[in-house]
Amino acid sequence: MRVSPDVQSRDGTTLAPADHVDDTLEVVASLKRMGLVAAHETPALTKLEGGVSSTIVCAQTARGPVCIKRALPQLKVAATWFAPVERNFAELAWMRLAAQVVPAAVPPILGEDALARAFAMAYLPPERYPVWKQQLRDGYVRAETAAAVASVIVRIHAATAGRADIARRFANDAAFRALRLLPYFAAAAELNPECATSLDALIETTAATRLALVHGDVSPKNILVGADGPVLLDAECACYGDPAFDVAFCLTHLLLKCLWRPAHGSGYLCCFDAFVAAYLAGVSWEPPAVLEARACTLLAGMLLARVDGKSPVEYLTSDQERALVRALARQLLLEGAARLATIRDLWAERNAR
Repeated sequence: MRVSPDVQSRDGTTLAPADHVDDTLEVVASLKRMGLVAAHETPALTKLEGGVSSTIVCAQTARGPVCIKRALPQLKVAATWFAPVERNFAELAWMRLAAQVVPAAVPPILGEDALARAFAMAYLPPERYPVWKQQLRDGYVRAETAAAVASVIVRIHAATAGRADIARRFANDAAFRALRLLPYFAAAAELNPECATSLDALIETTAATRLALVHGDVSPKNILVGADGPVLLDAECACYGDPAFDVAFCLTHLLLKCLWRPAHGSGYLCCFDAFVAAYLAGVSWEPPAVLEARACTLLAGMLLARVDGKSPVEYLTSDQERALVRALARQLLLEGAARLATIRDLWAERNAR
């Protein structure tokens, strides 16, 4: 399969032509080292829109479109945020392991270039693999999708729980602290000193909890909705840690979407409920209620982090919206909650006012 030089991003906008792609020579050299282009071949390159932590390029090779991803040492956010580029290796390892558990849930890996800290994967066309975030934005809100995402996540958690070999392979504690715990919870604590004790405890508890393989970035923007189920991307934060982190991370986004697109708020809450039910039904390595209680504390911390951390969500643009999130998060951190349904109901009540 070939794609034209004007590849479109997943939001439908035409992307920059090849002469705007950074480090073109390095990308081509990396593709050649992976054996994905011939020595004489110079593929057209197009930078794809992605997250804040990597450069992702689509190469139009003779064999078809290929995506190549390289980690950035400094993340593309307003605050200063450095992270180890070795996280590319953790992401690749997570994808390979996930493919053994749920083969359709990750893109096929086509090559690895350790020298450039890059890897290549199959290009999944947006017309067949829409981004879940964009579906949620546009009102295509299906609880079945949320349940399917939860089912994939919990299968990976269950398959890796209690595995000492996997724990050794994914002992990425330093990277997880640099990419998640400090920029989210420690940064939020600086702006919310009354919650600092709770957030500091959350950091230490999460860092010390090593139960299963965690993706670390289960956000709707990193999930494609394919015919065979969800496809997960961007596992740069992969670490052997607390599976409740993945649960809380995704649920945070489902709640915040209610402020982004209020007209679809009831649908987002149905997705929240479907995710929780599907995930807890698959928890086998510990009592589900114990995991749920940790997920509640993490969810409270993440709500605060997404307005006062180093990576605030881009669509909460008003002080009123941020204040609503901040108030509920502070309440939950100081008073606690043991059931995710309790947080969901408090959120619905606050948004109904």
